[in-house]
Amino acid sequence: MRFLVTFFFSASLLATAAPQIKLTQTFENQKLKLPVDLAIPPDGSDRLFLVQQFGKITILPKDRSSSREVTFLDLTTRPLIDKQFEEGLLGLAFHPNFAKNRKFYIYYTLQEPKHTVLSEMKTSVNNPSKADPSTERVLLRIPQPFWNHNSGNILFGPDGLLYIAVGDGGKSNDVQRLAQNTFAYNGKILRIDPDSRSGNRPYGLPNDNPFLKKEGWHPEIYALGLRNPWGLSFHPKTKQLWCADVGQGHYEEIDIIKKGGNYGWSFMEGTHAKTIRQDDPPEGSSFIDPIFEYGRQDGISITGGYHYHGKSVPKLKGHYIYADWGFGTIWALDYQEGQKPKNIKIYNRPEKMAKFRPTAFVQDASGEMLILSHDHKIYTISSK
Repeated sequence: MRFLVTFFFSASLLATAAPQIKLTQTFENQKLKLPVDLAIPPDGSDRLFLVQQFGKITILPKDRSSSREVTFLDLTTRPLIDKQFEEGLLGLAFHPNFAKNRKFYIYYTLQEPKHTVLSEMKTSVNNPSKADPSTERVLLRIPQPFWNHNSGNILFGPDGLLYIAVGDGGKSNDVQRLAQNTFAYNGKILRIDPDSRSGNRPYGLPNDNPFLKKEGWHPEIYALGLRNPWGLSFHPKTKQLWCADVGQGHYEEIDIIKKGGNYGWSFMEGTHAKTIRQDDPPEGSSFIDPIFEYGRQDGISITGGYHYHGKSVPKLKGHYIYADWGFGTIWALDYQEGQKPKNIKIYNRPEKMAKFRPTAFVQDASGEMLILSHDHKIYTISSK
């Protein structure tokens, strides 16, 4: 059984004429390595904190032509990565009251045994541009059986609570069946309150978490049935949580995450039943369709974005901007509930930029888009 019936169409079917964008490298004199996330602290400083997957967080200079590097946090001495490209330092979120409490949160991987860590830290008392690792407080440790599908997107919601995206544990076919396992954190969106405490947990459990008192469920679970969420963002008006989920063999998808929602993996990939599962879904399961999906003719690994409200390309205002990591294609999705979504291709990767692989879409302090890429660069957009 499936619910939340929505209009969904493939990317290639609805690609229409659209404002094409131009990419321009920025911060070109910064020596970057695998940028995967960026966050701005809510303290009025407009500083851009860049997460580099190999283990550093740096503060980008206000002068974008500067080569000066300011290291905020360096975890490179820790065993973050075991020669595989999906492990490392993956997420950063600042506490809504950061200006007073100096707290921020990071998500990273560790080895022997493989696991992911969600930690709270504070900045130095005397230097707001330096993290103080001695203040680290580990909130969660999540076992990871394999090197891939760690996800790691973290962000505070409009409700002031911390949302954490966790992949299904890796390898193909959800081999350990974790995405639907309610005793596992893998393949889930979690929600916690780092400002309170529940029992012996180093964080609080929100009173309205959907499975708070359901026997056999981790009470932190907010939604389940995801493969490798890569790109979480809240719609600025509706406050809906949007999530891009990386597919396996056939489809990439975009979901609107509902409290208590089940998005079907590994019984479903997008709107399609998977043949890898010979067993039946758990009794009473209902799966939510994505609002949009695209197939292998258009890409191999989705990178989620956010709803654009900048000034550089006015025609894109209100569109959800996202891309494919493998193909380097960028689209703008115009989705209105109850209407056919319009998916518009706005950028084709040219041959001269074959190494452009978008890892994240983020905003600078003025609300303009920055695109982080695995070619160790950052790009801005403008009308072509």
